[in-house]
Amino acid sequence: MNCRHCHSKLERLFLDLGFAPPSNAYLNKAKLKAPEKYYPLRLFVCKDCWLVQTDDYTQADELFDKNYAYFSSVSKGWLDHASKYCSMVTNKLGLNKDSLVVEIASNDGYLLKNFINAQIPCLGIEPTLSTAAEAESLGIPVLKEFFQKALAEQLVNSGRSADLIIGNNVFAHVPTINDFTDGIKLLLKAEGTVTLEFPHLLKLLEQRQFDTVYHEHFSYLSLYTTIQIFEKAGLRVYDVEELNTHGGSLRIYGCHQESKMATSDNIARVLAKEVEFGMQTLEPYIHFQGLAENVKNDVIEFLISQYKLGKKVGAYGAAAKGCTLLNFAGIKTDLLPFVCDAAPSKQNHFLPGSHIPILPPNELKILKPDFVFILPWNIKEEVIEQLSYIRDWGGKFVVAIPKLTVL
Repeated sequence: MNCRHCHSKLERLFLDLGFAPPSNAYLNKAKLKAPEKYYPLRLFVCKDCWLVQTDDYTQADELFDKNYAYFSSVSKGWLDHASKYCSMVTNKLGLNKDSLVVEIASNDGYLLKNFINAQIPCLGIEPTLSTAAEAESLGIPVLKEFFQKALAEQLVNSGRSADLIIGNNVFAHVPTINDFTDGIKLLLKAEGTVTLEFPHLLKLLEQRQFDTVYHEHFSYLSLYTTIQIFEKAGLRVYDVEELNTHGGSLRIYGCHQESKMATSDNIARVLAKEVEFGMQTLEPYIHFQGLAENVKNDVIEFLISQYKLGKKVGAYGAAAKGCTLLNFAGIKTDLLPFVCDAAPSKQNHFLPGSHIPILPPNELKILKPDFVFILPWNIKEEVIEQLSYIRDWGGKFVVAIPKLTVL
C-alpha cells in the first residue's frame, strides 16, 4: 500500500478500529434481514509527507450514493457558520454579479443559497442525488457529479472558471486527492481563491477524536501536508484560520503560486503548533491506539453499569462519529436501545452495524431516559440547549470525547 499523495510505501499503522460498515449506510427494516458489508477501518501515517489515510477498501461511489442521508441544513449552528462565511468572503474578495462561485460537495444548498440571495452567480457540484435535489429546489444550479480534474477541464472549456472555489469537509473525503487538487488548479481564475475547510489532524490527536475516523474520510490533514499537496499542483496556501467546527478545523485560503496574494503570518503560527506537538515525528501516533481503547472501555463500562442499575440510556445524533464509536465498542440495543435525530432522512432507519433504531427527537419526551448520550459531541452545546427539557425529569447528558463525561 502506497501513500495516496507522495506514493511512498505505507508501513506505519496508526489506528486500528477493527471492521465496520460505512458510517452513513443507514438501514431500513427490509435491509435488516440482509447481510451487511464490513470493511477494515484502519489508519496509516506516511513517514515522508505525514498524510494520515485509510486503507483503500471502499470507493467513493459506494459511500456517497443516491440515498446519502447527511443533510447539512439540519444543524442550525452549521447554517450560521455558512452564512457568516459567505458575508465575510464576499467582502474580502469583492465578489459581485460578474463573479462565479463554485462549491464542491454543495450538499443541500446550505451555503450557496446565501450567494443566490446576494445575486452572485454560483454553481454546486454534488454527486448525491438526495441532497442535490434539495439544493435545486432552492434555485441553485447543481452538477450531479464527483469533482475531478476531468470535470474541471469540461467547465473551463465551456467558459466557466471560478473566482472562488469552496470545499467544506470534502478535501478529506476524496480518495484521489492529487487529481482533486489538480482540478482546483484548472478551474481557478488567475487571481481566484479557493477555501477548504477540514478537521485539523492536530485536534484529532490532542483530543482523542478517534470517532472522526470513518470510511468516508480517506485522509486526515495537517497544514504541513496540505501545503505540500497544494505545491505539487502549482497552488499556494496564502492564509489559514483555526475554527471550532467539527471539534477543531482549519480553513485554508489558496491561490495560484504566481498570484499576487500575500502570504499571511498565520501559516507560520499554525505550522509552529504542529511542530511543537511533534506531528512530523512518529511520537504522537505511536500511543494513540491505547488512548482510543481507553475511551472505548470507559463507554462500555458506563453503559453496563447503568444497565445493572436499571437506568435508561438513549442517544442523540445518528452521526457518523457515533457509528464509529458504537461499532468499535460493540454496542448493541441491549445497552443503547435507541438514538434520536432531527433529520427526517434518518428517522425510522437503523444505525449500520449496531442496528440501533433512529427515532424523532420528540420521542425523548415519551421515553424519558435518565441519560442522553450525545454522539456528535462537536455540537454538544447546541444539543444541550435544544434538549434542555430532559432536566425536568432529572435527565443528564453524556459525551465520550475526549473522555467520558456526565454533563
